[in-house]
Amino acid sequence: MDRSKTCSQSSHFETSSDSYPLMSKEDILKDAKHNESQGIRRYSLVTSGRKLSASDLDAVCKIYKNLSENSDLYLCSSHGLLEYEDFISLKNAGVKRYHNNLETSRRFFPQICTTHTYDDKINTIKDAVRVGLEVCSGGIIGLGEDIKDRIDMALDLRNLNIKSVPVNILNPIKGTPFEDNLPLSEEEILRTIAIFRFILPGAAIRLAGGRSLLRDRGERSFCSGANAAIIGDMLTTAGLGTASDRELVKSLGYKI
Repeated sequence: MDRSKTCSQSSHFETSSDSYPLMSKEDILKDAKHNESQGIRRYSLVTSGRKLSASDLDAVCKIYKNLSENSDLYLCSSHGLLEYEDFISLKNAGVKRYHNNLETSRRFFPQICTTHTYDDKINTIKDAVRVGLEVCSGGIIGLGEDIKDRIDMALDLRNLNIKSVPVNILNPIKGTPFEDNLPLSEEEILRTIAIFRFILPGAAIRLAGGRSLLRDRGERSFCSGANAAIIGDMLTTAGLGTASDRELVKSLGYKI
C-alpha cells in the first residue's frame, strides 16, 4: 500500500476511512450514466494503492470497455504507478486520459511519501504519454511545503507539457501525519492558483479536493486563474454537486 502521508486509505495509518472492493461494472455504468445525464463529459475511475495487480487491471479494463460501448463519456483513469504495457491495455479499453499527481516538488516529495520516488511519478507520466494518452497531473497544497515548492512543481508540469492540472487543498484527515496541519488562508490559496495560471497559461487549472473547505465554494478561485473543476466526491472526502457548480459558473459569466 502507498505510504503517502496524505492518504487516509494507507494501511500504515489508523483512520476512519472504510475499505471497499472494486465496484461492479453494472454499478459503475449506472453511476456513469447518471453523471452523463447531468452534462458531465469526463468520467474517471480511481483505485487506491501503489498500482493495480494483473487481475485488477483486467477487471477495470472490462469496466472501461463496457463504459465505452454504452456511453459517450470521455474516460479517465487513476490507478497508480502502472507501466507501458498496462497503459496499452487501458487505451485499448477506451481510456483517453491518465491521472497521476506529482503531489509536490521534487525537493519536498520525500517528506510526504517513502514507498516510491518522484522519478517513479515522472516515468509513469512519460509512459502514459508514449502510449498516446493525455495526462492529468497536479498536486496538493498545504502539506507544509513553501511557495517555492509549488512553483517548482508547476515548472515540472510545464516541462512535461501537462494540460490538465488539478489543485487539491489539504483536508487534514484524523489519523494521518498531517492531521494537525494548519489550514492555508484563502488568500494564499488564491495566490497559488494565480501563480499556476502564470506558469501554465494554456492548462486547465482544476479545483479539486478541498474545495468544499472554501467559504465561497471556489468562486474567487475561478476569478484568480482556475478554469475547471473536478465534480463529485474525492476518494474519502465529500465533493460538491453538479447543479450548484453549474450555477456558480454561470453566475460568474463563464460558459461551460
